[in-house]
Amino acid sequence: MELEFGRRLNLLTGDNGLGKSFLLDIAWWVMTGKWPAELNPKLTSGKVALPTDKKLKAEIDFSFSAASTTKDYTGTFESRGQSWTVPQGRPAHPGLVLYALADGSFAVWDPARNYSKAKTAEGQGRPPAYVVSQKEVWDGLQREDGTWLCNGLIRDWSSWQKEKGRAYESLISVLEVLSPSAIEKMVPGSLTRISMDDVRDMPTLLMPYGQEVPVVHASSGMRRIISLAYFLVWCWQEHIKAKDLLGESSDGVAWDEHTDASTAISGKRPVANVANAVFLIDEVESHLHPKWQRTVIPALLKVMDQLTDAANLQLIAVTHSPLIMASVEPLFDQTEDAWFDLDLVDNAVELTRRQYARKGDARSWLTSEAFDMKSGYSIEAESALDDAARALSDEQLSNAEAAALEQRLRAVLSDTDPFWMRWRFVSEKKGWQL
Repeated sequence: MELEFGRRLNLLTGDNGLGKSFLLDIAWWVMTGKWPAELNPKLTSGKVALPTDKKLKAEIDFSFSAASTTKDYTGTFESRGQSWTVPQGRPAHPGLVLYALADGSFAVWDPARNYSKAKTAEGQGRPPAYVVSQKEVWDGLQREDGTWLCNGLIRDWSSWQKEKGRAYESLISVLEVLSPSAIEKMVPGSLTRISMDDVRDMPTLLMPYGQEVPVVHASSGMRRIISLAYFLVWCWQEHIKAKDLLGESSDGVAWDEHTDASTAISGKRPVANVANAVFLIDEVESHLHPKWQRTVIPALLKVMDQLTDAANLQLIAVTHSPLIMASVEPLFDQTEDAWFDLDLVDNAVELTRRQYARKGDARSWLTSEAFDMKSGYSIEAESALDDAARALSDEQLSNAEAAALEQRLRAVLSDTDPFWMRWRFVSEKKGWQL
């Protein structure tokens, strides 16, 4: 299996179990040298890839654009060590690599924080990457010695809100861009407490119906987007702070003091500048309402583009949603974007780079090569329509058989289904008494 990603937007489709998440895991490993679950065993996905037949040689050949050149490597699976070989010496610099896994966990490889092999003041090495489980995204990630690697959404959001500084302005802006519509904007509410046994100040969202709902009580879809927004802002903020601590340039780090949040996200000065940035996201539509599915990819591209000054920005997303595929029709560029589809053919998985063509609506995408559905009907309606289509050309069909078939159709089709026009026309022509 071989693929070459597009420079900007990449979409991966295919049935469950064919390897879409596996390809994202490989992409992460290629650029960071570690599998996500190697760095955090609490993850339920992102495990080390294992060849099916250990007696056969297994290799992963890969190439990616590093900071100043293109790097080519071959990774080989070592059966005795149950691990993959990685290139010796200082690793190539792939730029900023972000990974949103399907189980709600996140991973980031930051050239400012993970590239160095220098020791901390306590004698520990810098983490190979930051990998946080779904729970740790919200509550924080600690080392074994008790030091915090990530404060978590609840603590960071509340502290940013109290400070009312650049991080909070950035969070407000990202939430606004990722909102499903201009009417249903995600707006932070007041800080609150939800329990006498939890002394943390809890962020809230001001809902469209006027109530402030603690973020931990928000819907699954909102929590998905909230965590995405936090993760992106946290990555940029920590990247900036690391650059400052290293005494390196942080041009384009922030916006002017008098610039409001909407201008900060919409325009002129990015939060961080890196040579390359890659964002891997699995099941991008997870938990999202259909109207949100139509906006999430364009919104993520906008947020990524405006948070960072990366010369090369790449988004690689796995999806099972026809609405996701339809939503990118206005922005898909054949010269720098790509769509890859996995299919089971003769008991083997095949990967195909398909030609992306506008289909107009989600229903057309549902029956496309992306999802291989015969129709958008229920299984029962689809079966009845197939039988009815054959019946219309059957010269021997009796009136009783036609009447029975009509009863089946009435049980599964709406009164306004377009098939009824064809059915009525042929019924009258054949003289069926229905």
